[in-house]
Amino acid sequence: MKRFLSTFFLILFFLFCQENNLWSINNNPKKKVYEVVKITTDYGIILIWLYDQTPLHKENFIKLTKEGYFNGTTFHRVIKNFVIQGGDPNSKDTDTLNDGQGGPDYTIQHEIKPDVLKHIYGAVGAAREGDNINPDKRSSGSQFYIVINKKGTPHLDGGYTVFGIVISGMEVAEKIADQPKNKVNNRPFRDIKMTVEIVNLNAKQLLKKYKFAVPIT
Repeated sequence: MKRFLSTFFLILFFLFCQENNLWSINNNPKKKVYEVVKITTDYGIILIWLYDQTPLHKENFIKLTKEGYFNGTTFHRVIKNFVIQGGDPNSKDTDTLNDGQGGPDYTIQHEIKPDVLKHIYGAVGAAREGDNINPDKRSSGSQFYIVINKKGTPHLDGGYTVFGIVISGMEVAEKIADQPKNKVNNRPFRDIKMTVEIVNLNAKQLLKKYKFAVPIT
């Protein structure tokens, strides 16, 4: 009986230590890991931080990424000194006329917060249909854009949801924008395909390697 009780308490002690160790890791800003979006292209890698202030967009983007939804899609719309846009599954096919019209069978309630999340250089925003057919400003379920104008695009503030920021690879985004394109629809002549995945990084790695300080929320 004593042996049984000793074993039982040892198990409880072990579980207690494990639980508290996990608590310590998740609540220690230096050890806690964060889900960061990694976009790989032929021109290099882009890393994106997703904002906690836009939970619907963050959750959706991570979900689609883990499902492999973005893999093989292209940056189908590139405009120098403005934005590069991608995430449309239609961009996988050879029909360039349907680019910008695809996505999952849902849209996302906007999370527009122009006072705190602005269209600065490197901002990641959600594309959407125009106000004439989308007065609620609901976001596309998958299409996104990256602002490459160093002065930002403030005229978009209040109209579109900004849900992330590029923390590494803006030189890659600018290189993509420089590619030869069809001037009618701004699609590059050469498909710029992407592979998108989630990488786990802690605050120390983000600061040391990418000079990005985790926001205090």
